[in-house]
Amino acid sequence: MKKEEQGRSLFGISLSDRPRWQQFLICSSGFFFGYLVNGICEEYVYNRLHFSYGWYFTFIQGFVYLFLIYLQGFTSKQMVNPWKTYVKLSAVLMGSHGLTKGSLAFLNYPAQIMFKSTKVLPVMIMGAFIPGLRRKYPIHEYLSAVLLVVGLILFTLADAHTSPNFSVVGVVMITGALVMDSFLGNLQEAIFTMNPDTTQMEMLFCSTVVGLPFLIPPMLFTGELFKAWTSCSQHPYVYGVLVFEAMATFIGQVSVLSLIALFGAATTAMMLPENKPINKRALNSSPRINNAKSTTADEELGELQDSVGEDDERRPLV
Repeated sequence: MKKEEQGRSLFGISLSDRPRWQQFLICSSGFFFGYLVNGICEEYVYNRLHFSYGWYFTFIQGFVYLFLIYLQGFTSKQMVNPWKTYVKLSAVLMGSHGLTKGSLAFLNYPAQIMFKSTKVLPVMIMGAFIPGLRRKYPIHEYLSAVLLVVGLILFTLADAHTSPNFSVVGVVMITGALVMDSFLGNLQEAIFTMNPDTTQMEMLFCSTVVGLPFLIPPMLFTGELFKAWTSCSQHPYVYGVLVFEAMATFIGQVSVLSLIALFGAATTAMMLPENKPINKRALNSSPRINNAKSTTADEELGELQDSVGEDDERRPLV
């Protein structure tokens, strides 16, 4: 099996032997389910219970992730990349999660979602500079991303006057999360591209293990560690909500990693599957070609392999 044909699965559901639209539908369904539950839990914890401890909650979430990964049967012996591969990825991952969760103490949830939905533009820009990717996108895709950002600005100006929970601090935090997201998706795609044997579980396991220590300095610097520990000890039911949220987010995270491995970071940020007519013809035609014994069939196979090879050079697939 070639590296480009490395098998992919999502919670026991095989993806590699399915059409592209089915791969996208399965992964995006897991993403929407996980982050829908995550959003409901975050809104409840931050706005109803008034527990605004983003770094601490991300820290707890990391341990829930490790437990769930252990239940999936993954161990460090199954790693195909060295630990150092995940240092940069882990730093931006934890930073993005911590800033995103913490921003809810200063922004309402709709405003946060609007900000996060514009990450496609920084992801596209950063993808042009990440080694191993060097992505180039058509001008109309950049134009679409810019129009999305303009819509965000208009929404933000209106929300700043009408929302009781909107501040500059929240905007700065969510902007920082967007900057880190621009690195995050592209770094994940680069790892999948350079080593297609990398699994989603390895990516999440290693980035979590390496990333957890990065959360300790901001928790100590802001005093959040002791405040959150004291507050949650007085209201232990909050941990139940956090664990439930982390379980749902785990499904969303693994689904996102599957999307990135199969479609790339920018496509995942837009949540629009790319049409691959050449690969589709290859998938549908290969059984007939393999069974054919005529010279004409051999020539068609050669032409098809050349066209697929050219497509792979333009954009490596996992």
